Amino acid sequence: MNGILNALVPVLLVIAAGHVVARMGLITGDQWRGIEKIAYFLLFPAIIISTVARTDFMAIPAFEMSAALVLSIFAMTALALALQPVLKRSFGIDGPRFSSVFQGATRWNTFVALAIADELLGADGVALLAVAVVAMIPLLNIINVLVLSRFASGEAPGAAKIALDLVRNPLIWSTAVGLAINLTGLPLPRFAWSTLEILGSAALPIGIVCVGAGLNLGSLRRPGPALTSATVLKLAVMPLFGFLFATLIGVHGPAFTAVMIAMSVPSAGNAYLLARQMGGDAPLMAEILTLQTLVAAVSMPLVLLIAV
Repeated sequence: MNGILNALVPVLLVIAAGHVVARMGLITGDQWRGIEKIAYFLLFPAIIISTVARTDFMAIPAFEMSAALVLSIFAMTALALALQPVLKRSFGIDGPRFSSVFQGATRWNTFVALAIADELLGADGVALLAVAVVAMIPLLNIINVLVLSRFASGEAPGAAKIALDLVRNPLIWSTAVGLAINLTGLPLPRFAWSTLEILGSAALPIGIVCVGAGLNLGSLRRPGPALTSATVLKLAVMPLFGFLFATLIGVHGPAFTAVMIAMSVPSAGNAYLLARQMGGDAPLMAEILTLQTLVAAVSMPLVLLIAV
């Protein structure tokens, strides 16, 4: 219990610090967007490349982890789609609102997951989460675009646009670069490793500060069926799926912990951008992201304590 709290509390405090800094107005909205881009396109790729390139993947159950994560995503997708007519009939949740519920139930905040894995598992945790990045991000992007194109009111991007967005995703290409270095044994000069380490050391604190800055407590209304459904599905049901599939497949040790971290974090901020782009309910998405981040402060310690 102490180990889990010691890993989670610093992350939550840094999130809170980011929120306080944003509310004080020390950094403006446009400046925050610039910091987020630096973290997303420069700092996080550096830590992923450095870690993946140096990791012995033969010692990591990458296939088993990927199978558990992918099966969990498919199970949540099936459950959420099965609930759609019930939510519409019982609570009047229309297509755009359901698309935000779906995103809230399936997506994951990679920044928070990497930070907690680093605190709880050390350098190996970041390498294990790189497996989750490769297994989850392309699949989740494709599934969520398809769901929004079906239920929201906007126009879905074509297959070429989706493929290009996936290729440009820094978490995907940085993992690919790290794997290429790892598999080929390409020798990098010492200054290259040092540069990656300097950039990577800034990734997690800056990324987590940005998560806190993005919280909008003023947007929270009285929790209704849509907001509650997305939060329960993501923070309670998704970890349950992860636990069941990881146990059935035989994932254990740090890899099991990494699966549970990936399954129990709140949804990702880019869900708001996609909702706005494709005609989903963006205000509801903002509420879901804020409420999930707050509830995760309680739910994640409980999930990890029970499961790990």
